[in-house]
Amino acid sequence: METVTHHGRETAYRFTDRGGAGPTLLFVHGSGGTHAVWKSQFRLADETPVAALDLSGHGESEDVNADSGYEALSAYVDDVVAVAEETGASVLVGNSLGGAVALTVALEREVPLDGLVLTGTGARLRVLEDLLRWLSEDFERAVEFLHQPELLFADSESEYTEFSREAMQSVGRAVTERDFRTCHEFDVRDDVGRISTPALALVGEHDQLTPRRYHEYLAEEMPDCELGVVEDAAHLAMLERPEAFNVAVRDFVERRLGE
Repeated sequence: METVTHHGRETAYRFTDRGGAGPTLLFVHGSGGTHAVWKSQFRLADETPVAALDLSGHGESEDVNADSGYEALSAYVDDVVAVAEETGASVLVGNSLGGAVALTVALEREVPLDGLVLTGTGARLRVLEDLLRWLSEDFERAVEFLHQPELLFADSESEYTEFSREAMQSVGRAVTERDFRTCHEFDVRDDVGRISTPALALVGEHDQLTPRRYHEYLAEEMPDCELGVVEDAAHLAMLERPEAFNVAVRDFVERRLGE
């Protein structure tokens, strides 16, 4: 892992450049996750440089003293901007909370972007009140709830389920709750129409956390956004169906950003 220092803290990231000619992709994980959720996407590095970061308080990155909501979101945006500048990344790939971060970068920061891939996310990310309560009072119950079928994974017996549980446990209750509460307050439905960057809204077929209609909304409201579906997958399609996910990302980059 490499690090970049900004705003008085270090953000850790992984970067692979095998000499591919495409734009650098920067992958941004979701609530309670780390860069490791994108491990299969580093296969794309044969065609284009790939980076993935740990947001503040996740994985190997230092935490930030920020309340949930816009304050935490802005800190995460700072993380992404710092890594994008360090690696030359111009395409953001964000899942869930990471999609909210990517949308906020596009709306609020002077970062040159060639493309956005918004997966398992939306312009608004309301969270069930029960889940917010469990995150505060019964973290184990919250983790188990999220790993039911058609939430994080279409199949709760997926080989990646335990990997995902362990990752969330390692991030811990406080940061994971901050993430979900930040999602709960996120709402840019009135603003996404201003994002002209070419975009792909990519949804897992069985995703009930951020269902297809969230992605259809992005495709309808953003001036240059198309819809894509990863079959037989739910919220973490990049883990559950990595080959299909990578094909969708590769096709979008080559077809829309290749020239």
